[in-house]
Amino acid sequence: MNAWMMNALVALLGLLAATGLFFFVVTRGALLMRGLSSTQGATSHVYPIYSNMRLIKLVDFQPIISAILLFQYHRLVTKIVDGLSATALQGKTVLITSCAFGNVIPRVVEASMQSGAQRVLIADVVENELTHAQSKLAQYAPKVEYIESNATAMNQPDGIAQANVLFFLLHELPHPMKIQALSEAGRVLAPGGKLYLAEFHKPRLWVLKALSWTYFKVFEPLGLALWDTHDPLNCLEAMGGWKCERSTCFFGNFQVITATKL
Repeated sequence: MNAWMMNALVALLGLLAATGLFFFVVTRGALLMRGLSSTQGATSHVYPIYSNMRLIKLVDFQPIISAILLFQYHRLVTKIVDGLSATALQGKTVLITSCAFGNVIPRVVEASMQSGAQRVLIADVVENELTHAQSKLAQYAPKVEYIESNATAMNQPDGIAQANVLFFLLHELPHPMKIQALSEAGRVLAPGGKLYLAEFHKPRLWVLKALSWTYFKVFEPLGLALWDTHDPLNCLEAMGGWKCERSTCFFGNFQVITATKL
């Protein structure tokens, strides 16, 4: 192997290692350090990458977000947007429960408005996330409302929304909170309303399964429960009152659940 190829390989490995270390420090590593503190609150499970404005602005870059989701981001968002576009939302309210990086929020808001929604509520427990989301939605300002609220205990009345979007939230929540968030997602939906939920899913290929398992163990240990004990579709069906459909992509590694409240 030529010297320049060796240097390039070493540089690439160094970059990957540095990137992995960075994401570990601002995700699970930070939670491990936080766990040493006796002070725990409603946001103790939230990664600094989602609460510190400097980190939010550093990481929320579309190519980075797409790469993290193995370049399936556009496909997953489009599945949700297509569902909203086919839903009668005239004069109705759409809820986005928890902010997410990338262009999912602008696309969801645009699709909702084009389907006739009267307003969109964006709820998140982190104020900086709401501020960041607002910076992406200036053109929709009159019809978008930002609410500081916990997904597990929404401060909204029953049946307020005709559609509710949860985009890659559950895998970051402690297991009891996963169930609470799904319960709240249903409570705030009107009968006949639709829940659009995008998340990780157990891959079919053993190689991808092994890589995903390693990723979760290192960075997102709370996400592995989505493969079995806290599969969102199974949890919703166990609650009753839902009609659920699931679509997967990238060898089953990702899923979008469309659940209709009966």
